[in-house]
Amino acid sequence: MSNIYESAATTLDLFNTPCLTKVELRVACKGISDRDALSKPDPCVVLKMQSHGQWFEVDRSEVIRSSSSPIFSKVFTIDFYFEEVQRLRFELHDISSHNGLKDADFLGAMECTLGQIVSQRKLSKALLKQGNTAGKSSITVTAEELSGNNDYVELAFSANKLDDKDFFSKSDPFLEIFRVNDDGTGSLVHRTETIMNNLSPVWKSFKVSLNTLCSGDHQRELKCTVYDWDSNGKHDFIGEFQTTFREMKGGMEGKQIQWDCINPKYQVKKKNYRNSGVVTLYQCKIIKMHSFLDYIMGGCQIQFTVAIDFTASNGDPRNSCSLHYIHPYQPNEYLKALVAVGEICQDYDSDKMFPAFGFGGQIPPDFKVSHDFAVNFDEENPECAGIQGVVEAYQNCLPKIQLYGPTNIAPIIQKVASAASEEMHTKEAMEYFILLILTDGVITDMADTREAIVHASHLPMSVIIVGIGNADFSDMQMLDGDDGILRSPKGEPVLRDIVQFVPFRSFKHASPAALAKSVLAEVPNQVVDYYNNKGIKPKNLPCTRRHFNKTTQPAQIRV
Repeated sequence: MSNIYESAATTLDLFNTPCLTKVELRVACKGISDRDALSKPDPCVVLKMQSHGQWFEVDRSEVIRSSSSPIFSKVFTIDFYFEEVQRLRFELHDISSHNGLKDADFLGAMECTLGQIVSQRKLSKALLKQGNTAGKSSITVTAEELSGNNDYVELAFSANKLDDKDFFSKSDPFLEIFRVNDDGTGSLVHRTETIMNNLSPVWKSFKVSLNTLCSGDHQRELKCTVYDWDSNGKHDFIGEFQTTFREMKGGMEGKQIQWDCINPKYQVKKKNYRNSGVVTLYQCKIIKMHSFLDYIMGGCQIQFTVAIDFTASNGDPRNSCSLHYIHPYQPNEYLKALVAVGEICQDYDSDKMFPAFGFGGQIPPDFKVSHDFAVNFDEENPECAGIQGVVEAYQNCLPKIQLYGPTNIAPIIQKVASAASEEMHTKEAMEYFILLILTDGVITDMADTREAIVHASHLPMSVIIVGIGNADFSDMQMLDGDDGILRSPKGEPVLRDIVQFVPFRSFKHASPAALAKSVLAEVPNQVVDYYNNKGIKPKNLPCTRRHFNKTTQPAQIRV
């Protein structure tokens, strides 16, 4: 079975996927023992990352002299990708000479995935040396998200006694806000609606990200300009003022911030000129946008469920042409897809117990068709221990059932949705459900499936469908909202796009890791969209989250 895991774990740089976020890792060790019992070691941590099955050095810490329980000041910065298995190796060496690692004594190592670290926030494990524990020594790695500012701000402006620019009516004012860039140019951030025939307009509130408003720099200059709208497009300038978001924040406690709206020409020409009106900020509110890692580090678990197609169109499992044929050395497509996706999701589930269901098969003892039976035949407890447990349950199930039909997946979506509904009623971010459906053909209950997906779009749940084999899956694309909005038979649209469909054959000549990368890339956004739209905050939010600017660079692999 090792072949399955080796093939699923291979990392290919097939996509230039933008980094979801960056993570800082801090390392500390305890109880390090040295060969020389009379002295303490001079430890150094070397961080390695696996790529294409090989370990490459990413970065290394400073050397701490004469310490058996070092706390390293070096911070390792790593790009985090939820959709990849990012394997890390922390090696501890005793650097006793100027020759560095060349003459160093190896003190022990710890291997894990980045997903394991961020899901626990702090990971402690024993150091291993030649497969055995290195005395009582241990290593602790702590993760902290290094994030840009994803927050939004809601602003609302009004004005009073603006200059009248029209002869037969009052001005029709609108307000424009520009961010002043480093090179002195301006970027339009927002343009309000036009209030017709009104010298004291009250504009509607609007939302804008802090990155858009001020590039995350609260002291960046903002230029605000008021115009009188004209139908010919030649709008009349009324006045302007400069401010910063730092100044605007003064309006967050119910206070109103005011600026004189100045026309520079009038300021020069008129001795008693005061202003061309007054602009007031009457609302300023920061809207916190939590990140995927905020929820994961806050204790949110990914509940992974798999559903497998056991319809007759797969072919007799005893025949080598069957999609369910178990080859002694080469895993079939069902196994490849299951392991590739499951290996990633399992890092975010603390108990590593995964429900596995089948559909379209006749099951013992009466061999009636079922579309949501437990693959381990334990309907009271369909969970399997780890992804390996799911693999074994699937293989043990095949000779005991009869492949049949039809291909109905609505029942299994409804079953998982029922569990997700219970989580929704807690109004806490504790469990998010991912359902992986593996099927060899177009489903036969499309109307019921559309209804089930629309219902599930209101729940903490995502659905991944992988088409196995060479069938025509063109009708399945309608379930993936990328090409349009999915609707129920009654016309109700999905609240969120929660379905990702891909045919396995598109990745037949690539690593299964590429498949996992494709189908899981949208999950972090789906998790964040659900909880942010519901106004649900992470349960145990880290007290602080460090921010990075554009100059912050992650450590690079040394080849």
